[in-house]
Amino acid sequence: MSDTQSTPLPNALQLSDADWRERLSAAEFQVLRQGGTERAFTGEYTDTTTQGVYACKACGAELFTSNEKFGSHCGWPSFYAPLAGDSVRYIEDTSHGMKRVEVRCANCDGHLGHVFEGEGYDTPTDQRYCINSVSLTLRPQP
Repeated sequence: MSDTQSTPLPNALQLSDADWRERLSAAEFQVLRQGGTERAFTGEYTDTTTQGVYACKACGAELFTSNEKFGSHCGWPSFYAPLAGDSVRYIEDTSHGMKRVEVRCANCDGHLGHVFEGEGYDTPTDQRYCINSVSLTLRPQP
């Protein structure tokens, strides 16, 4: 988790707000483009156990797999690692009086959620990628 840039990556898919609004629902736009958070326990993938790949809802980049998804009971889908090290990027987030690490799609710079460490989950990385369902699309394995 070394990328702490606050500006979009030079090769990221960049569209105008109007173009993003055409591609995304209002809820998707609010999370992915404005850094919002969906309400806990309301997301489509919170408790899903379907095997497959989770892709960015905005651009389709593959981000996580069901192999790294675990039941954290926090109200959002949780993963202990991204699909590949370069599929996401990290930004220091000091909003709301907290110090957190924001997770963004490396391809389109869409806000996905946050990653937390040292919470005591029995996972190989001791990390919890707390991701908004509305920012993802599940591609089930055939």
